[in-house]
Amino acid sequence: MSKQVYTKIKVPKEISDVAYEALQVARDSGKIRRGTNETTKAIERGIAKLVYVAEDVQPAEVVMHLPLLCEERKIPYIVVPSKTQLGTSSGLDVGSAAVCIVEPGDAADLVKDIVAKIEVLKKGG
Repeated sequence: MSKQVYTKIKVPKEISDVAYEALQVARDSGKIRRGTNETTKAIERGIAKLVYVAEDVQPAEVVMHLPLLCEERKIPYIVVPSKTQLGTSSGLDVGSAAVCIVEPGDAADLVKDIVAKIEVLKKGG
């Protein structure tokens, strides 16, 4: 199984680990959307605060539109390595190709921190 790359940004493990943690906190104290369709709708409605896209999705076409949509709407996104871990962090027993945080709840500071780090990575930092 080859890894797909939907973005030019390579996210370090430390950042993706914090991102998974932020998702768990947001799941328990805020509001999240799970799955590609729900995530797409949240982006289109402009309510997504942070979008997660799994890197190991097959076929890649399932989630390839999400980073482009996020760029268009100026919504931050992060590509994480594992759909299984993404599913687990969002409270599912199965993997999830995409998830987004709609209301960060107690994870607000973590989300701000992740978004700031992603911006630095985008600028080549």
